[in-house]
Amino acid sequence: MKRLLTICMVMSMSVMSMLAQGIYDFKVKDDAGKDVSLSDYKGKVMLIVNTATRCGFTPQYKELEALYAKCHAEGLEILDFPCNQFGAQAPGSIKEIHEFCTANYAIQFPQFDKIDVNGKDESPLFAYLKAQKGFEGFDLNDESGKFMDNMLRKKDADYDKNADIKWNFTKFLVSRDGRVIKRYEPTEKMSKVEADVINELKQACAKDKKCACCKEK
Repeated sequence: MKRLLTICMVMSMSVMSMLAQGIYDFKVKDDAGKDVSLSDYKGKVMLIVNTATRCGFTPQYKELEALYAKCHAEGLEILDFPCNQFGAQAPGSIKEIHEFCTANYAIQFPQFDKIDVNGKDESPLFAYLKAQKGFEGFDLNDESGKFMDNMLRKKDADYDKNADIKWNFTKFLVSRDGRVIKRYEPTEKMSKVEADVINELKQACAKDKKCACCKEK
């Protein structure tokens, strides 16, 4: 019992330590294996995404690139982390993944090295993101949401009881001051993601004008 209490205390302290960190305390490796500090993105709105190249959601790369092209100059950064944990749908090296994405979707936003987002080898960054914004469920009024829920529940009836990343193209929106403010499941419409990104960017726009990506049509 004493040992169990000790283990629980250690785990609790570890979680508290992680939560005490901020988004800018993390370092990640880019697609060349070099360390990058997220403090480099202070003052930016970040959209952090785990991706895959052979997934039904892979065409979201096109929408992500369109959003990046529209709003990058106004302060948006999209951080792409390929992950092979879901259906082994991100095979190959990071170099091969990057070549695929540039050839097929002409992406310009930065890609980082392949990572795990769940489990014993999960990225500390994604452990932090999940702790800040847990899983809130799929929209069961949406066909893709119902499909994902049925598929995952067949594998694990309690899949929705934890904060784990459920599939490729889960997204986290981070404000200019480093707060994790939204989590989007892959079934969320990109129009909703774009609206939230633009709303965050508007917070820094001058009151008497609108930045390029915020202009109303």
